[in-house]
Amino acid sequence: MRITELPDICRETGIDLTAEMTQQFSRYMELLMEWNEKINLTAIKEPQEIAEKHFYDCLLPLSSGKISGRTADVGSGAGFPGLVWKIARPDLEMVLIEPTGKRCTFLNTVIRDLHLEGIEVVNERSEDYVRDQRESFDTVTARAVANLRVLSELCVPLVRRGGLFVPMKGSSAKQEAEEAKHAMKVLGVTVEYVQETSLPNGDPRINLFLRKTANTPPEYPRHYGRIKKQPL
Repeated sequence: MRITELPDICRETGIDLTAEMTQQFSRYMELLMEWNEKINLTAIKEPQEIAEKHFYDCLLPLSSGKISGRTADVGSGAGFPGLVWKIARPDLEMVLIEPTGKRCTFLNTVIRDLHLEGIEVVNERSEDYVRDQRESFDTVTARAVANLRVLSELCVPLVRRGGLFVPMKGSSAKQEAEEAKHAMKVLGVTVEYVQETSLPNGDPRINLFLRKTANTPPEYPRHYGRIKKQPL
């Protein structure tokens, strides 16, 4: 997929990208490729693959019409999906949570270059950030960070009651959701919607929309070492 094809393909899913947004995605790609030669940002290096496997893939959850308000992207990395969402949805108040300093420098460079407003980069782990930001987000997302049992404990405590946790997954999503039933019950979320779709190349994509129905008990999240060693 060429970057110039992105608006037409997105329109088929109900996502409208302006000419300015397309230009911003093009510049974002240039910066990603340039910086990727200096620090490890992505294994996907070809422009057409970046357009499809990063940009289009990250845009798919927006077609649900469910994402709004103050939004956090946990483990944002090179900005997927948080930075992509911000370009396509300037109305979102976005926080990119990324523990690696060099990646934060890259994110801030893109934000300045694209003149984005209402977006902040936080150089912290989510389990530390939650101390001051507990249950303060309308939407929290994460892509390619961890198994859902681990990921839920890192993300759900940030979601306000009534808000959404949107983990972006591949074909393993349903199995992970089944295995994470206990974690979801403990943390206070339930599956509201399962978005099953695919990339133009046919690769399956499954995005989960988990609604926060109860406050997360204060003892969560635990220390990351314990979360990883003894997932809920």
